[in-house]
Amino acid sequence: MGVNACFYAVHMIFGFTNVGFPVVRGKVARSQDTEDRRSRHCPYLDTINRSVLDFDFEKLCSISLSHINVYACLICGKYFQGRGLKSHAYTHSVQFTHHVFLNLHTLKFYCLPDNYEIIDSSLEDITYVLKPTFTKQHISGLDKHGKLYRAYDGTTYLPGIVGLNNIKANDYANVVLQALSNVPPLRNYFLEEENYRGIRRPPGDIMFLLVQRFGELMRKLWNPRNFKAHVSPHEMLQAVVLCSKKTFQITKQGDAVDFLSWFLNALHGALGGTKKKSSIVTKVFQGSMRIFSKKLPHPDLPAEEKEALLQKEEYQEEMLESTFLYLTLDLPTAPLYKDEKEQLIIPQVPLFNILAKFNGNTEKEYKTYKENFLKRFQLTKLPPYLIFCIKRFTKNNFFVEKNPTIVNFPITVQGSGMSFKTCR
Repeated sequence: MGVNACFYAVHMIFGFTNVGFPVVRGKVARSQDTEDRRSRHCPYLDTINRSVLDFDFEKLCSISLSHINVYACLICGKYFQGRGLKSHAYTHSVQFTHHVFLNLHTLKFYCLPDNYEIIDSSLEDITYVLKPTFTKQHISGLDKHGKLYRAYDGTTYLPGIVGLNNIKANDYANVVLQALSNVPPLRNYFLEEENYRGIRRPPGDIMFLLVQRFGELMRKLWNPRNFKAHVSPHEMLQAVVLCSKKTFQITKQGDAVDFLSWFLNALHGALGGTKKKSSIVTKVFQGSMRIFSKKLPHPDLPAEEKEALLQKEEYQEEMLESTFLYLTLDLPTAPLYKDEKEQLIIPQVPLFNILAKFNGNTEKEYKTYKENFLKRFQLTKLPPYLIFCIKRFTKNNFFVEKNPTIVNFPITVQGSGMSFKTCR
């Protein structure tokens, strides 16, 4: 009887599961109820300061500089690592009484130092700014209306037409990124992460980081719910520095055309494209041409010797089929003298005049260190979007010169469906 009474008392206190392990029923139920109540009724949500939140910068802990398990303090906007006891986020919470944090990877909100997850629909606008998403329906309607939106700071902006911060000397890259963000097929591809998420890359390949960062930047530029009317390309440019092996940097001026050439080719390769396999880059920008090249005799040779050389096979015209992602246009030489009013003459030229370079008939001499060539170009296939790069700067042994010639171009060409956009 004593044993049975003792077992009955234990059974009343603990209860037994069907596998024979005791469970404290009352305490577990109260703990779960308390946790659920705090998660959905956090008292610190009114301390969040949306005006200081900026998710454009690299996701690194401001103390340890680690990118692992990073949280953003939603009161001061700083990044800290971890949320456990003695972690940087925990210490910051206790020291400054900042309680609401966002995990930048899982997009979950937590209250520290109490360490419980916060579940509240009013925080959805913060996660959307951190990681904007676009539906197919939303993407299809981007070009149908030019609706202005109001940012959290009160400024109005047009999605896609927002400023990119000049961090130090990265304006040469900003103009290229802004121009590419307004090419609809390229934009639509990168607005939907599913389009490139499944692309397989070799282990340890860092070039795919360029694709991910460009997609993130594209979604931020077209985000209709931004907190501010400008975007910082910091993470995008960090990927550029890394993937270009510091050829292009944030702190040093670079050439926009060189950056465009490298970026398009790097993006094409990172998306799995090759010379034979296409990608969204080649589908949008790649055209083809024929290049006719003829070697010229040295200009100091006698006329008879020149005639003899021109008969040789080496000096006969050759034809080469080539592809291109953009076309370089040459400006006529700027005048050296002032006009009668002692003012510098700024010449003007129609766009179609300098496009004559690619009509298949116009010849131009190209000089190398040892040899001279006469070349002409004939376009055989135009891409859906044609990029022109007007060459204004020339280098000599002493300094760099800029050609100020004004290029006049039509907004649209009637009957052709062509339109023009400039990037300055």
